[in-house]
Amino acid sequence: MNCYNCGALLTENDFCTNCGADVKHYKKIIGLSNVYYNDGLEKANVRDLSGAIRSLTECLKLNKFNIDARNLLGLIYFEMGETVNALSEWVLSKNLKPEKNIADDYIKAVQDNPSQLENLNQAIKKYNQALVYCQQGSLDLAVIQLKKVLSINPRFLRAHQLLALLYIQAEDWEKAKRELNKCSRIDVRNTTTLRYMKEVSAAAVEDDTKGGHRNRKTEDVIKYQSGNETIIQPVNVQEPKKSFAFLIYLLVGAAVGLAVALTLIMPARIQSLRTQLNEESRAVGEQLDKRNAEVSDLQAQLADLEERNTALTDELDAYAGTDGTLQTVEDLLNAAYIYLDTPEDIEGLTEALDAVDAESMDSESMSEAYRNLYDKLLELTGPEISQNCLQNGNTAYRDGDYDTAIEELQKAFTYDETNSDALLLLGDAYRRKGDSRNAIQVYDQVVDLFPNTENARRAENALNELEG
Repeated sequence: MNCYNCGALLTENDFCTNCGADVKHYKKIIGLSNVYYNDGLEKANVRDLSGAIRSLTECLKLNKFNIDARNLLGLIYFEMGETVNALSEWVLSKNLKPEKNIADDYIKAVQDNPSQLENLNQAIKKYNQALVYCQQGSLDLAVIQLKKVLSINPRFLRAHQLLALLYIQAEDWEKAKRELNKCSRIDVRNTTTLRYMKEVSAAAVEDDTKGGHRNRKTEDVIKYQSGNETIIQPVNVQEPKKSFAFLIYLLVGAAVGLAVALTLIMPARIQSLRTQLNEESRAVGEQLDKRNAEVSDLQAQLADLEERNTALTDELDAYAGTDGTLQTVEDLLNAAYIYLDTPEDIEGLTEALDAVDAESMDSESMSEAYRNLYDKLLELTGPEISQNCLQNGNTAYRDGDYDTAIEELQKAFTYDETNSDALLLLGDAYRRKGDSRNAIQVYDQVVDLFPNTENARRAENALNELEG
């Protein structure tokens, strides 16, 4: 047993050794809940299902998290034909304990058999219809409906009890007793079943008493059972003797009946079938015309929608441009927002400016304000971004990751074309990578752009070594 407050395992003490909560009454409640569960389990084992339901209901009132009790209650409901109640209990059990819960198997077993689930649903609907018939006084229809219910779900206890009650109303004690015996096999101590059985037994005894007096007065008759019917025949009545003439009369009567049927009934029947066939053909034709009209209407709607889609696509292309103008503007605005909101976020600012398509600066679709904003951002942030890229490139260069170093150093010189240190280190990275052609081009660029500087002298020495 675990503490209701912290979930720690409880000891024999009346308090939780982990959080100190008073668990004296809590342990009594849980213990009483377990007693009710054990009582319900014992009653279920001897098929006292109604008693088990009462015990398990009391168990869950005391401890709604008793998953075993809830699952057992669902099984009992399912055994009694109460499918809705059973599924309700299993779904509650699954919600209270989602993992490692056998209720998942119960629900899956019902849901994976759609035909069975549909039959159970139909049984409930027919039972409700039988109740309506009873309220309307149509007891014969109710009996028919209940027989259909029990043919679908033979364990539906309430349907057996209602059918027995209707037989009691009709004073058909044998059928009522038969249905009540079926109820007893499902639930041996159901109060309703026992009450009905008491009424049937008392009525049967009374009928037997009255039947003895009737037999003494009607000794001149023979009474026997043929199926569900009782045949009464006087003792002194003899069956007529069959003769050859009787057989002839029977054959003549059959021939006359056949002739009448062929002459009078068959033509009318054939005409009726023809009329019915014509009406059905006309109805099918009308439905086909209606469907064709609907298809034509849908095709017209489809064509209209396709035309509107084309027009909207053209309008969007005209607004956004085929070169991605809107996306480029959004990237530039994002970079400006980062600079204004968090200017210290150099990495984020660099990533945002890298997303801006520099080639779009030459596009005629770009406004002057857009180009001015881009140039101003480069002017304000370019040197700082260039130094940050130079540091990243220098770190990668020392680590021997020349590809990353080349990428960072190219970016550093792009953002600040006066950064000769980045350009010289870029040449060294190409040289270390073994790309002499690009190294020579970069060294030449250092000499041309930064003449008479220390970096230019170092670039000339590197060129001499490469050419030598």
